[in-house]
Amino acid sequence: MPPSTPPTIPGFAYHRIPVATDVSLNVAVGGSGGTPVVLLHGFPQTHLMWRHVAADLAADHLVICPDLRGYGASDKPAEPAENADPTTYSKRTMAADIVMLARALGYDRFALVGHDRGALVAIRAGLDHPDTVTHLASLDVLPTLDMWDVLHGTTAAVAFHLYLMAQPPGLPEQLIGAAPDAFFGHFLDQWTRDSESAAIPDDIRAAYLKASREAVPSIVADYRASAGIDIEHDLTDRESGNRLRMPVTVLQQDWGAALGFDAAARWAAWATDLRHRTVSCGHFMAEEAPAEVTEAVRDLLTRTP
Repeated sequence: MPPSTPPTIPGFAYHRIPVATDVSLNVAVGGSGGTPVVLLHGFPQTHLMWRHVAADLAADHLVICPDLRGYGASDKPAEPAENADPTTYSKRTMAADIVMLARALGYDRFALVGHDRGALVAIRAGLDHPDTVTHLASLDVLPTLDMWDVLHGTTAAVAFHLYLMAQPPGLPEQLIGAAPDAFFGHFLDQWTRDSESAAIPDDIRAAYLKASREAVPSIVADYRASAGIDIEHDLTDRESGNRLRMPVTVLQQDWGAALGFDAAARWAAWATDLRHRTVSCGHFMAEEAPAEVTEAVRDLLTRTP
């Protein structure tokens, strides 16, 4: 029986674009005209999480959906075994990848939408490249510093994976690699509001699990950076007063109430032009509530940078 064809976003063209030394990204590009919009996926997903939103936005925008470095079909550079370079999967490095990707496609300015890990990359891109990122949307994540600040006590158990993957190289990779489908599948199940819904159909789920199985070391390295060098970069910005100067839209579940913090206030410290609202779906909102996400992105793009 021949192998099944991997799922794609219908109507989008696929490319491999070099963005750094020995690093090329897998990217789906569709649509034309309007403000270019780059969509960055989260964990444990690939660019396919944007399949509904991307198809809608492509009616009047150029839409660019890459797999982040270390994920999906993009390259997965290894962390150096000795004298480890913590910048390999820093959000600063991953943000620079996206800027280079857009330039390779002919765009010096673009709107940026990120979910989960992709949102952390988008935030860093907005802080580091304010003249490049025209608009920014973040789906269901807090900036790195705030994420660590609000996790405490038994409520932090919901984010056990953050602590596991923050450990030095070796143990987390071994533990996750021993049962990758169980590990990554746990989040696909637990973070979906309605586990019986068709938000993540079988072929997409299989693609996510396959991609994650093949990327355990790089996924762990991405998370490890968020417990180290990413904090350093965020602290520097906080101390210097660097903020997101473009229009910012944030969509989040109301987990701030559950964990005892004001998510909108946390975000207001980082963005000068902020629209923050909670949504009623689960974590994978681009797949569970794509119309609501698309509407929010379209509203964002109407705001004057």
